[in-house]
Amino acid sequence: MPPEASQQRPLDLHAGRQRMLKVGGVTPFTATDYPGQLAAAVFVQGCPWRCGYCHNPHLQERTRHSPIAWTDVLGLLKRRIGLIDAVVFSGGEPTMDPCLADAIAQVRALGFKIGLHSGGTHPQRLKSILPLLDWVGLDVKAMFANYANVTQVGGSGGPALASLEAVLASGVDYECRTTAHPALLPETELWQLAQALAGMQVKNYVLQVFRMQGCSDPALNNTMTGNYPSAGLVQRIAPLFPAFTLRRA
Repeated sequence: MPPEASQQRPLDLHAGRQRMLKVGGVTPFTATDYPGQLAAAVFVQGCPWRCGYCHNPHLQERTRHSPIAWTDVLGLLKRRIGLIDAVVFSGGEPTMDPCLADAIAQVRALGFKIGLHSGGTHPQRLKSILPLLDWVGLDVKAMFANYANVTQVGGSGGPALASLEAVLASGVDYECRTTAHPALLPETELWQLAQALAGMQVKNYVLQVFRMQGCSDPALNNTMTGNYPSAGLVQRIAPLFPAFTLRRA
């Protein structure tokens, strides 16, 4: 027997299999996830950050097997042709999935506009898919030096900043949005963040006030106050941006 035969690698039972997007959920119809468009939302599994106010904590873990087969999602979307305008990839964090670009290309081929919800965890992958997108909803969670207060992951402000810079340079339609909670973003920091984003030439900014629905963090649920953010602060922030929206529950 040749000596190399005894050193053969174990058989890879997964070799040759096509890797596909890991999907944790699908909403067949939504009028709120892509501004001005009727859309379906595809929720990609996995997120490296652990934001306390996350509304989809069940999608944070990236399991070995996809809960919903991508082929089934494509079949659903084919049946939605003519009924919706767009498909939004959300999560979890969709840019965490190495199969995202292929999935977007397949959906674009069906004739849909493509939207993306992202926290900016993977700026290089985000940058690579921006030419495939029609709209991006990018979360800006805090001052970039203070990101770990929200994400519970050290150094997370760096990729978030790089992602924002990539979106702004791309020319793709977008909104930057911040989920505001007084325990995570006191009004002084919220004002600093708004000024910083305006200084970066952000044109479309959305301030979305924390909602308890879906949040599993009792500390956040029990410390929200009805007068936050104050009307005075909102009035100061609004003129900083050509387009500003306040979203409350």
